Amino acid sequence: MWVVVIILAIIGIAAAIRRTLIIENILSSFSPPKYPGFDAGFSKHPLLTLVHIIPGTFFMTLGPLLFMKKIRNNHFELYKWIRILYFIAAYITGISALAISYTVSIGGANETAAATLFAVFFLYSLTKALILIYNGHFELYREWMLRAFAIGLAIATVRPIVGLFFALSSLSPQEFFGIAFWLGFTIHLIIVEAWIRNTKPNKTQGNLII
Repeated sequence: MWVVVIILAIIGIAAAIRRTLIIENILSSFSPPKYPGFDAGFSKHPLLTLVHIIPGTFFMTLGPLLFMKKIRNNHFELYKWIRILYFIAAYITGISALAISYTVSIGGANETAAATLFAVFFLYSLTKALILIYNGHFELYREWMLRAFAIGLAIATVRPIVGLFFALSSLSPQEFFGIAFWLGFTIHLIIVEAWIRNTKPNKTQGNLII
């Protein structure tokens, strides 16, 4: 699971860096011959895109650190700062995702519906986690943090799914992007719920944060 998380985080960070370089006209946008300029909307809304992907990069970078028990146990002050920065980055990423889903949507209403639903669930999970940690409910906090991180990480899984559609499907990006979003987010939601169910800490383990 650690290997999968790290790979997905790297995919997400690389995608954010690539998009930033495209906006700054350092790289050219991916433009298949059959669908030229299909993702040009991001360059038309550069500020909104950067507000989304820069905090998203911090989310992808800091998220895995919250799962490292050595950091929490040996460097708790550092851990608390990582957690604060993570929540700030996560909220900005989630709120801007809602705006992007209505402004820069390749897959139309289907993609917008998927992005909106899971962005709302992502923000709800973050808020739930904050309330629980404030009240000292560490085990439930852990569960909602896992849900939030899994949903935020799902956008990295959407990318290889999109790649498979490009390679194996005759559908256009406008037709398959929404499907890819539903698949990516739903897969992550199923996996995280299974993970939570099978890794609940027992009483002898104490109050585990993550």
